Amino acid sequence: MHKLAAALLLTAMPFAAAAADPETANRLADAEFNHGQVVETAAYLADRIGGRLTNSPAMREAERWTQQQFRDWGLRNVHAEPFDFGRGWWIESASIRMTAPRPLALRAIPVAWTPGTNGPVSAPVVVAPMSEVRHFDAWRGKLRGKIVLVTLPADPKDNMTPNFARLGDAEIAKLNDYPQANNDPHGLERRAKRRAFPAQLDAFLKAEGAVAWARMSYRPNGLLHGEGYLYKVGETPALPGIEIAAEDYRRLARLARTGPVTLEIDANVHFADTDRNAYNIFAEIPGTDNGAGSAVVMEAARLIASLGIRPRRTIRFALWAGEEQGLLGSFAWIDRNLATRPPATNPDVAAAGPYSNLYSYPVTPRPGFRDLNAYFNIDNGSGKIRGVYAEGNLAAVPVLKDWLSPFASMGAGAVVAQTTGGTDHVGMARLGVPAFQFIQDPLEYESIVHHSNLDTFDHLRAQDLRQASVILASLLLSAANADKPLPHAVLPTQPNETDPFKYDNPDER
Repeated sequence: MHKLAAALLLTAMPFAAAAADPETANRLADAEFNHGQVVETAAYLADRIGGRLTNSPAMREAERWTQQQFRDWGLRNVHAEPFDFGRGWWIESASIRMTAPRPLALRAIPVAWTPGTNGPVSAPVVVAPMSEVRHFDAWRGKLRGKIVLVTLPADPKDNMTPNFARLGDAEIAKLNDYPQANNDPHGLERRAKRRAFPAQLDAFLKAEGAVAWARMSYRPNGLLHGEGYLYKVGETPALPGIEIAAEDYRRLARLARTGPVTLEIDANVHFADTDRNAYNIFAEIPGTDNGAGSAVVMEAARLIASLGIRPRRTIRFALWAGEEQGLLGSFAWIDRNLATRPPATNPDVAAAGPYSNLYSYPVTPRPGFRDLNAYFNIDNGSGKIRGVYAEGNLAAVPVLKDWLSPFASMGAGAVVAQTTGGTDHVGMARLGVPAFQFIQDPLEYESIVHHSNLDTFDHLRAQDLRQASVILASLLLSAANADKPLPHAVLPTQPNETDPFKYDNPDER
């Protein structure tokens, strides 16, 4: 889906940092807290358009709608930039139920990019836990005509931490820990091995004559996720796959220990193949000196435009596509505009996608590499902003603290050295570009909401969205109007292995 990620500042100006002036901070606060539209934008995306899986019809609608919103708000150069992705996919309806030893509706969801069933399919289950290729031999000749439960039904674990949390000063202080490098040359190979397993499992189950497969949700309390990653053209799985709520899955496994169990699956899903490209969405507020992301990013853009503020440098807003499949949209933009890295030499690693290129050298900057003055990324739910991760860029810390200083009374003032991963700033930060992620209150993001069926409007906090919009808009203006651009970190070169005396574990290769 499009992420609440990304605002870019582009500049070709000469290299003394100054925060947005206090009057501008006051104007932004008044415009948002009294006249803001971030809640309406979030509701439209969540309720009217709905889940925006990459290249799905809902994503196409979001691409059209967000561009029109930017135009209506007066932003310039609103456009979509394509990059090669693969197949679209969406769920029309799904019903999964146990029919024997008794009828029971199950909480379940089709796994993304697996095929449908073309009507109800009924078959007995077999519990056959498989998480590595070496497990296949134990199940050869035993799966024909079966729905295969491939997850080990591990015992439930008590959650001793609260589902909902806000950060205190002590928790934020623990983040201010400069991260020394840990260069493990085989880490990518292990990640690629895990990434390749779903296709290997599907091929094995198809060859053995299985009807479908099911896995257990990785969270309790009925939460479902349905994550799948075989989206490329030519990679589509042969068998329907479903994810079953952990409690329902364990019930099936217990019943299967003492007698036959039959499931009925009716998965009505569709592939969308009209356009294999995915699209990043961009919009700009032009600077007075010309140089050259979803609700908070859009609201920050609307705020600045609505106040008629003309920054010195151009501010570009980006809504990235393909983030959940490996930061694909932002990596495509980086490759075209900032720097290139050679493909990984290990073909298994290269097949895992552009994320693997983070560890390939040399880095070759493109002509506009130094024109990127700052990048701010917001992508950890709707929690209040508490500060900024400096991503190891020590020289940027005092400047960022200054820019955040007007917002101490809103709970946002921390600048910590720690690096973060998993979202669209990574590709830029790993090039030494001044690219930053925000510290946000976790709320229920990691415990309940992230990638789950409860990622809905009701789990947003309106006051936090408004606070985040004001702070994002202010930092963008500070960066756009500063006398000096934020300092770059070091352009990376091939690092030494952190532990040259470490022996590889053959079970991890």
